[in-house]
Amino acid sequence: MRFNLVDRILEVDPRGSIRAYKQLTLGEEYLADHFPTFPVMPGVLMLQTLVETAAWFLRVRDDFKHSVITLREAKNVKYGTFMEPGRRMMLSAELVEEAPDRVTFKGKGEVEGAQTVSARFTVGRYNLRDRDPAWHTQDTRIVDHLRCLYVMLRANAQNATVAR
Repeated sequence: MRFNLVDRILEVDPRGSIRAYKQLTLGEEYLADHFPTFPVMPGVLMLQTLVETAAWFLRVRDDFKHSVITLREAKNVKYGTFMEPGRRMMLSAELVEEAPDRVTFKGKGEVEGAQTVSARFTVGRYNLRDRDPAWHTQDTRIVDHLRCLYVMLRANAQNATVAR
């Protein structure tokens, strides 16, 4: 199973923040097991949605410089209300600290103003070719795919803006 959890990117502020959303539908395959009579988005996937949101910020701000962005650490993860099918989680991530090999964010997800998840987390970023020059082609393919996906995530976003 492969996840692309962010459904729409609403705003990217290159100075350090992003806003997006996730619309949960009953058609998401993990809901069949979590839970059959009370489907809700698993907490780990709520956290992953925050991480994906922050990753999109880095990709856009850095002009897709890195092919791989991964979660390295999550702290102070807090969960609030359940995320049920038919609901939209509004996501925001704000850059807190940046080093050459890692970036720390504060993120939160809310449904109708009620917090569903919040966390402080650190991501790592790199290119496959940095570990093995033979993987240069894979880096290029990944970046091309991510650029196309970004166009789709920004397309038709109501009031979508990129602050300059």
